[in-house]
Amino acid sequence: MSKLSKTEKIVKFLEEHQDKKFTTREIVENLLVLYPEDFSEKRKKYKDEKTFINQLCAENSYAHLQAFHNIIKYEKDPELKKLVYWYQKGEYENPSIKPRLKDNYSEYELYPKLIQYLHQELDLYCLRIDEKTSTNINGKGANKWLHPDIVAMKALDQDWDSSVKDCMKQSSSQNVKLFSFEVKKELNTSNSRESFFQTVSNSSWANEGYLVASTIAKNCYEELRVLSSLHGIGVILLNPNQIEESKTIFPAKHKFDVNWQSVNRIVNVNAHFKEYIDYVSVYYRTGKIFEKNWNK
Repeated sequence: MSKLSKTEKIVKFLEEHQDKKFTTREIVENLLVLYPEDFSEKRKKYKDEKTFINQLCAENSYAHLQAFHNIIKYEKDPELKKLVYWYQKGEYENPSIKPRLKDNYSEYELYPKLIQYLHQELDLYCLRIDEKTSTNINGKGANKWLHPDIVAMKALDQDWDSSVKDCMKQSSSQNVKLFSFEVKKELNTSNSRESFFQTVSNSSWANEGYLVASTIAKNCYEELRVLSSLHGIGVILLNPNQIEESKTIFPAKHKFDVNWQSVNRIVNVNAHFKEYIDYVSVYYRTGKIFEKNWNK
């Protein structure tokens, strides 16, 4: 597999075809030919090739190339009526000069980045849980131990045949997985244990719970590994500049049953969490996902 990120693959491809213009779809189709192994796992998540390519096209908008704005040009083709992109030699031609990438995200700025990653790369439907919608019946600061920052749902049977869905319902098997995520700007020796146990407290209700950070100090990895093994909480390293390069450091232990007693407790405290459970309930009852309700 290539060590290049998806954005770097695009820039490299355009550089190798200087002054020739490509639509987003043409870029994606060429990347699939050049790097088939890099996309093999992601391809398995989609029911057909058309849906898969459409998703890749949606992910590769101009926003992903903003850091390279002096060498990657774009315009709307009057005949195609679509944006086309091309490489043009510029001030970044010198390889020692790197494009500007933001390196200091606040925790709040990480929330939409995590939602983007979870939806695009893991096919999760997410909601931000704002602490401002919580009551303070348990006292100041207590809610951080009760509810997480991001929650998500994965519809396991979304693209299954209707007869298979019916069999699953009759067998009482799971057709939905619920996820919970606690987000931190960074994890270091001074905050890693408290952050981890905060996640244990506010995310253990879900099938899978995760602690997420954009920076993790190297001397924290071993302790996080031990804690993850003991308590089943996973750890994700989020790359906010290159979302597709984010990775699960330690996977969460999957729990078959959701702790509905804990869910009920959070529902009674936070309005956003109640919305989340309402949307999950809609999918349980109807098998429908209303896109406008999710990933915000």
